[in-house]
Amino acid sequence: MKSSSSKPILSFWQLWNMSFGFFGIQFGFALQNANTSRIFSTLGANPDDLSLYWLAAPVTGLLVQPIIGYLSDNTWHPQWGRRRPFFFVGALLASLALFLMPNSSALWMAVVVLWMLDAAINVSMEPFRAFVGDKLGPSQQTAGFAMQTFFIGWGAVIASLLPTIFADYLGVSNVPVNGAIPDTVRYSFYAGGAIYMSAVMWTVLTAKELPPSDLEAFRADQQRNKGLGHALAEIFSGFGKMPKTMVQLAAVQFFTWIGLFAMWIYTTNAIGESVYGTTDAQSAAFQQAGNHVGVMFAVYSGVAALAAFILPVVARHTSRKFVHMTCLAIGGVSLISLFAIQDPTMAFVPMIGVGIAWASILTMPYAILAGALPANRMGYYMGVFNFFIVIPQIVSGALLGFMTKHVFFGHAVKTLMLGGVCMLVAAVLTMVVQDNADSEG
Repeated sequence: MKSSSSKPILSFWQLWNMSFGFFGIQFGFALQNANTSRIFSTLGANPDDLSLYWLAAPVTGLLVQPIIGYLSDNTWHPQWGRRRPFFFVGALLASLALFLMPNSSALWMAVVVLWMLDAAINVSMEPFRAFVGDKLGPSQQTAGFAMQTFFIGWGAVIASLLPTIFADYLGVSNVPVNGAIPDTVRYSFYAGGAIYMSAVMWTVLTAKELPPSDLEAFRADQQRNKGLGHALAEIFSGFGKMPKTMVQLAAVQFFTWIGLFAMWIYTTNAIGESVYGTTDAQSAAFQQAGNHVGVMFAVYSGVAALAAFILPVVARHTSRKFVHMTCLAIGGVSLISLFAIQDPTMAFVPMIGVGIAWASILTMPYAILAGALPANRMGYYMGVFNFFIVIPQIVSGALLGFMTKHVFFGHAVKTLMLGGVCMLVAAVLTMVVQDNADSEG
């Protein structure tokens, strides 16, 4: 049964409250993306091995995402609802990991904490995606995901700028002392932990959930479906029943996220070499490059926050497929253009195009998918859909380091170009995706 169009129309502020938790979630995600390679490098990681050290997080995601989706689909508490218990638990664990990460004293410890952080973010993030499908009818689903994208953008802007704010405006040291993480990064992660928890709790306390349409039947299903064996059977059986639209979007996601992971893993090293003239992670110039990359990431996140409300309007006059294809093409060309950048200021220009792509990546695939999913398995399939984020991350971890070392001879900026090519491939594949909204319109 597809999601019903009879769901109540929510006001702007109801959409705001149900999405505000994503401001905190993205705070954690942005701090992770902009600073993890920097932390690993500061703790002595070889640049050629950076992508391998990122592997712990996606492997965990393969297990966490469908399980959390399945559990949240089959949860109902009179006070806490269906998704909000998972918002809270994920936020608690992620906030703890954000406090631990910058205090890592060895590379292995930072890798373990990355694993914990990424798993915790998934626990709270995946039910947020299903939350939109639960509460909103087809006419508001694109707006709901756009509101999430707005908070994702602004959370990322502030989080990415924090190390620079601490260094340039608050006089905090940005230099690693005796191989330790700089104070700018440590204080940024502390602030991120507090903001993550506070923002998610805002949604937990202000947003209400719709109970199952037939609560007695739902309770009966809960009793019949008890047990680990049944849960695992249900989880694995769903892979063979994915809607056609979901399979088509999976191919788009695969190439899209290889491009994104190439950017997140290698931008610091690429800008360090091509703009600041260093690959020495202990040098002041490299740490300055790390701060500059944070500002670059803030630019693309800010553009995404603004574009989040423009893209749905364009989609209504064209189609969601057309918007997504165009935005991915812009993002791919922008990543490729970083090869020609040698001036710090000019490095911000390609981030505008990346931001346009990022806004669409966080909105359009989920809006297209929500209209193709059965309402009673929304959380599960949203979790499975994120396999196609995790799998390219694993592929990136396994192959990008090899490509950077043996094909590009250590020039990380060429790995960014490869990421741009992958995003262009994703744009082409978008053309074959079936969007139910097109057939209904």
